[in-house]
Amino acid sequence: MESLAMGTRQEISELPPGADLARADSLAREIFSDVANKWAFLIVEFLGQGTLRFSELRREIGGISHKMLTQNLRMLERNGLVERTVHPSIPPRVEYTLTEAGEALREVIDGMCGWTQRFLGHIEMSRRQFGASQP
Repeated sequence: MESLAMGTRQEISELPPGADLARADSLAREIFSDVANKWAFLIVEFLGQGTLRFSELRREIGGISHKMLTQNLRMLERNGLVERTVHPSIPPRVEYTLTEAGEALREVIDGMCGWTQRFLGHIEMSRRQFGASQP
């Protein structure tokens, strides 16, 4: 597959005429930087199983601090990947759900996990060989 600055030739040909490729590339890099962390991946994975409240999500993930979960949920919401719904009750009930874009990201993450499983033996062997060749 041929790759250009932002994506494949087909992806680029599907952009509307006059699309700002440099801006799209810059935005893609910014989003990748935001979501390419273990907590964001885990949040997306667990929310892919259905809507969860903050405390449920924190319990499911395990090991994530209140502050880190809050920061990552805000970042995912800002990027349009997670929808936050506040229900008027006492105390307020807040739920998080993946958006359509978030669901699509989950498919990409699942693909990356599949890739890791497929090449796990190769990666481990390469790491051992590399470690053995280092002084």
